[in-house]
Amino acid sequence: MARRPQPFISIPPGAAPPANPSPSAHDPPLSPINLWADRRHNAYTPTSSTSSNPRISLDVPSRPPSRAASAYESEATRISFPEPQLYRSSSQRSARSSYRPSSSVLALSHRTSRSESLLSPDGLITPTQTANGESRPPSFENTPESTVRDLSSELSDLTIDSEEALRKFQSGELRDDDEEWHRLVPPEAREVLDKKEVQRQSILFEIIKSEKDYVSDLELVKEVFIDPLLNINAVPEHRVKGFVREVFCNLDAILAHHYRLLAALFARQRDQHPLVQSLSDIILDNSLLFRNDYESYIKHYPIAEARHRSEMRRNQKYQYFLQQCSLDPRVRKRDLITFLSRPVTRLPRLLLLLENAKKYTEPDHPDMETIPLLIGILSDFIRSTQPGIAASEDKVKFWNLCESLVYQKGEIIDLDLYDESRSLRYQGPLSRRYKTNMDLHWADLHVALLDNYLLLLKPEARSSIITKNHVVSRPIPLEYLRLGMFDSPPENRKEKAEEGSGLLERVRSRYRQMYPFTIYHASSKMNRRYTLYASSEATRKKWYDAFVEALAIRQVRQESNMVFAPHVINEGFFKFAAALGVGPSMGSHYTGRINAATELSSGSRRLIAVACTSGVYIAMRGEPSFRKILSVPNPTCLVPLKEAGKFFVLHEGGLFCYSLDLIGRAALGFVTSQMVEASKERIATDVLFFRAGRVAKRSIVLYAAKRVLQLHLHSLEVVSNADAGNPRWSTSGMSSFRSFGEPLAVSKDTHNITALGRQVVICSEKGFSVADPTNMDLSLKSAAIPDFGDADGNLPMMGLKSRCAASKPLGIIRCPNTDDPKLDELLVVYDDLGCYVDRYGVPTRSSGYLRWETRATSYVHRGDYIMLISPDFIEVRTVHTGKLVQVIEGSDIRRVDFGLLSPDKDSPTLVAMRGREERGLVVDRVVELVETSELRTPRASEVPGAWDEFDIL
Repeated sequence: MARRPQPFISIPPGAAPPANPSPSAHDPPLSPINLWADRRHNAYTPTSSTSSNPRISLDVPSRPPSRAASAYESEATRISFPEPQLYRSSSQRSARSSYRPSSSVLALSHRTSRSESLLSPDGLITPTQTANGESRPPSFENTPESTVRDLSSELSDLTIDSEEALRKFQSGELRDDDEEWHRLVPPEAREVLDKKEVQRQSILFEIIKSEKDYVSDLELVKEVFIDPLLNINAVPEHRVKGFVREVFCNLDAILAHHYRLLAALFARQRDQHPLVQSLSDIILDNSLLFRNDYESYIKHYPIAEARHRSEMRRNQKYQYFLQQCSLDPRVRKRDLITFLSRPVTRLPRLLLLLENAKKYTEPDHPDMETIPLLIGILSDFIRSTQPGIAASEDKVKFWNLCESLVYQKGEIIDLDLYDESRSLRYQGPLSRRYKTNMDLHWADLHVALLDNYLLLLKPEARSSIITKNHVVSRPIPLEYLRLGMFDSPPENRKEKAEEGSGLLERVRSRYRQMYPFTIYHASSKMNRRYTLYASSEATRKKWYDAFVEALAIRQVRQESNMVFAPHVINEGFFKFAAALGVGPSMGSHYTGRINAATELSSGSRRLIAVACTSGVYIAMRGEPSFRKILSVPNPTCLVPLKEAGKFFVLHEGGLFCYSLDLIGRAALGFVTSQMVEASKERIATDVLFFRAGRVAKRSIVLYAAKRVLQLHLHSLEVVSNADAGNPRWSTSGMSSFRSFGEPLAVSKDTHNITALGRQVVICSEKGFSVADPTNMDLSLKSAAIPDFGDADGNLPMMGLKSRCAASKPLGIIRCPNTDDPKLDELLVVYDDLGCYVDRYGVPTRSSGYLRWETRATSYVHRGDYIMLISPDFIEVRTVHTGKLVQVIEGSDIRRVDFGLLSPDKDSPTLVAMRGREERGLVVDRVVELVETSELRTPRASEVPGAWDEFDIL
């Protein structure tokens, strides 16, 4: 056999060779397990027994297993993140080998402590201790220096004999008690070394051994848990892959890293055993590679544990699967949480081993430069993962809160709880005082402050584990949340006597100070005003800081992610009196309050027309000054119809139309207002409101005119110039319009008309009516939407019916279903709520309803969104779910582009808002709500020709 390279050994000067440095030819062969045993005993050859893995089956047995499953019962909701701890998984591996040496061998064997003692310098027991505990330092006689060379040669021969033991260690064939450095090294080799070096070698061996055990545990997770879970139905098939990703994260990537690390450590050990010079260079190289994967796993760990526990609570098949897995002898009564936490505790344990190795390393050793660097890298990394772990724990707490919520029946609330950006900002117990029968009572609440809503909850403990939180008040969006007083003096709360207290204690009143603060809803300052009580001044201060921080973050996030961005078209030209009695005498800039506005075009130029109490003004977009083109009394509605070339104006004198071409040319100064006035055509007088637009490919004009004690709805079609001279089209003396039959008598409180496909919806205080504009009288269907014919005996539908009866109808919106057109729905819009009905008018979604945060006066439908406009707020919600996505705040907000029957997706949304005050006048602003789109930066690979100029090949 070729002689292996001699290891670097520091031998003290004057050291004497051992008494029996090498085995004699007459001695029996050394045991690869107990090389230092007395040679009078025969060598012991172990036989390892293997156990086959039990087959996992989800067929539940007729009798429960005898083994208790308490290890898999769910714990408290609070996530307990595993503290870095030192444990030896290998010390419990009793199933790896079943043999034990004879008592005589054990009596003569060298006794030592378990390898955990290596982590505590004070607890280390050197192999040179005798059986009675006395320490025996190595003793050498002074010899010539030539003896040192002979000693090194003898040690090399001894290491050759221990190679078989090393091979068995690396292949996992040794007993747990034999997997120690001092049991794999001959006594003659250990006697050469001083105590400090023996301790250092033991720690380096423990690093290799713990890495071997760690890789074995990760392999076990893959073989016993992951692979069977993917092949059986313990978790439903449609979500098993996602479940494995959430629970086991990137465990396979971490295992790949440690395969490489363990292979390098084994190679170094085989090359330098029994005296390994250094392992820090190998660990340093690999730590730079697995840093990112460990960061992802550690930060995700609280979520993985919560996902596992949640599945345990609700899935009996998953519980039984884990019980079957526990029957594998390699598991050794450890639950899945223990294995999931192994990567979390591995790096802190490795850090402690390196710190102990540094204590026993000579100052001139190369490790004194590498180990401190490696300790710094691992310490900084472990410290950097703590914020991520805290964030994951907060997310788990938030998920547990979401699963415990119990909403009030009937209302549809989309809190957007499972959005990736959702978070729990603060939560805790608070109290609220209320009156009942002239007496004051206290209610203990659990208040949760999310990043988008404030929830007032009433906890209900249904078991020792499960707690339900009832939503006792409607959630308050942070856009509407306002802070009141936070410095009120404390108030006394009378406490009940505790159970088991004496009679005197029951009679005596006990009081506890409570610290109040006030919050309220901005749109309902009196009805939704809450005074909550904290248990201490410090707690009240924490709530105040949490409110301020959450509101600031929410405001910044909303401003950065607006669905509709307010764009001011004009601010400063239109003014009205700030108080009654102030009129035009105050100056030439007085125009009056804005009643209506619309956009039109002349050629390629975009124009804005505005109707005020003093007339109609027009200007090019972007110009600060407007030109007055029509001097009509108090115009209230403007509608341009480009297809018909008409510009409709409703004012106190009636409904009129003008030439759209002349209106545009007048804005540019090409024609005079007199020429525009000459194109005027009167349609009707005593008109309350009108709507115009395209319905079923026809240009339709609908207007409601007053008659004696009656309101009639008229329908006209705008005809082309070629048909205008045909007498048969002219039934009422108007050359540009054709009347559809007789006018329809409608309710006197009719206030709006909206288009719904080929039909129109007539809105009145009594409800909705649907009619065909080309045949109004014969096609009218009243009181059909919503259809509450089945409300008797249906409590949710009866509740919805009563709410709709107390609300003002505003219109109906179509909600198409892209998957199945037969499942299309209609969103019926009221001033303070909305509900969904099918195409027959029957309420859907269990007769649920959406409640707006403010009472709307009008609405705008644009694509997938509906904007509910009230005097102080504009709510932007999704049509299909009613989720609140944006709130625009203002003063005296009113919609001014309401004349079109069916505006297309490119039609602008115009509103007027109250602006600043100056010299007794209020500036009225014209604002366009511009729909935004998500910004997306394409990758270079997605841009054609992005790298063409760099192509030099």
